[in-house]
Amino acid sequence: MKVRSLALASFVLLVLLGTLYWSDHRKPAEDVKASTDASPAILKVNEAAITQLEIKRKDAEPLLLTKNNSGLWQITQPKPLNADQSSVSGVLSTLSNLDSDRLVESKTSDLQQYGLAQPAVEVDLTGKDNKTQKLLIGDATPAGSDVYAMLAGDPRVFTMAKYHETSIDKNENDLRDKRLITVSADKVSRVDLIRKNQDIEFGRNKDEWQILKPKPLRANSVQVGELVSTLADARMDLNGADSSSKAATEGFTHATPVATVKVTDPSGVQEIEIRKNKDTYYAKSSVVEGDYKVDSALGQAVDKGLDDFRNKSVFDFGYNEPDKIEIHNGAKAYFLTKGGNDWWGPAGKKMEAGSVEDLIAKLRDLSASKFVESGFSNPALDITVTSNDGKRVEKVAIAKSGGGYIARRENDPTLYQFDSNSVDGLEKAADEVKPVAGPEKKTGK
Repeated sequence: MKVRSLALASFVLLVLLGTLYWSDHRKPAEDVKASTDASPAILKVNEAAITQLEIKRKDAEPLLLTKNNSGLWQITQPKPLNADQSSVSGVLSTLSNLDSDRLVESKTSDLQQYGLAQPAVEVDLTGKDNKTQKLLIGDATPAGSDVYAMLAGDPRVFTMAKYHETSIDKNENDLRDKRLITVSADKVSRVDLIRKNQDIEFGRNKDEWQILKPKPLRANSVQVGELVSTLADARMDLNGADSSSKAATEGFTHATPVATVKVTDPSGVQEIEIRKNKDTYYAKSSVVEGDYKVDSALGQAVDKGLDDFRNKSVFDFGYNEPDKIEIHNGAKAYFLTKGGNDWWGPAGKKMEAGSVEDLIAKLRDLSASKFVESGFSNPALDITVTSNDGKRVEKVAIAKSGGGYIARRENDPTLYQFDSNSVDGLEKAADEVKPVAGPEKKTGK
């Protein structure tokens, strides 16, 4: 009995193993037509050798791009436009090394079943040799994650990932240069911000910005730098119904002017006008024809007054370590000098580094809550900070004014007002600067 059971079990096991072997080595009918390469390349081209790119879509005018003698891409049809070089490069990068997911048929006799008789997208690539390759993209596969594709003149039909189609199927708005100001932020030397009843002009000296108009004033270089960066990054918003050419022109015409900005770099002066209608901003630029909807960040960046760009910090040494600090507060006087990595006080006493750093932080943070035109008299504190290896010497006088204080820098008529807490903290930090504790003396018995 046991022998019969064992024989039956062995027979069943052999049948299962045979079935598994047959299943693993049998190809589906569709795969019989495919080559042994499961995912052969659809297209391989040298991206640098491509001189013309044409994208044809159903129910749309062909989009034609050509590379000029300088190696830059330009849209030539349906109308001449500057192209976004990065976006065009992205399309070409996909096309130059386009792999399939699998080969469907080695030689098809019916393009209609794949949507390739009248493809949804046709992409024509022309090289320096004037030879053109045509990529046809048809319907989505039943699963929807792939699409059918083939090269014109090649009988093979492939499937390729849907995201490849997304990377290739671009329209005019996708590939045009959307910049409204074509400058590099680090090369801008002048900015003229013209707002209602106020004209603010900024000038650049290396990495530092200065207010030139309405009068020479210290500028907050970070704030001016952010304005310049926002202008350099200004782009057309081509999404939504209100961003169409007609809608944007109508929106701009009926909007309220916010500011006009003139930006100067080595190539010359470029101008952009920003307007606002409710919560929507529009712009017109000297660089490109037309009116455009723009991001609110651009509108908010230019919708600022003079005080928003002024330097409210009393001292300029910033995060650089000072060389010397001198403070006179009534009968009290403080003299500190940096030597190597240490701070030294009167009589060559080495000072406790932490207490000096706390004082420096208070000086660095001394910042105006607002600017005033009067109220400065009888200074209570005189502070001199030397930095940048002695090249920068800043002298500041601070006077009591009502419940707060007003500061004035030497040779600068600007008056900086701040509350009493700032000066109280500064005075306390100065009082707490102390010498390094010496070793305890040993006493003999």
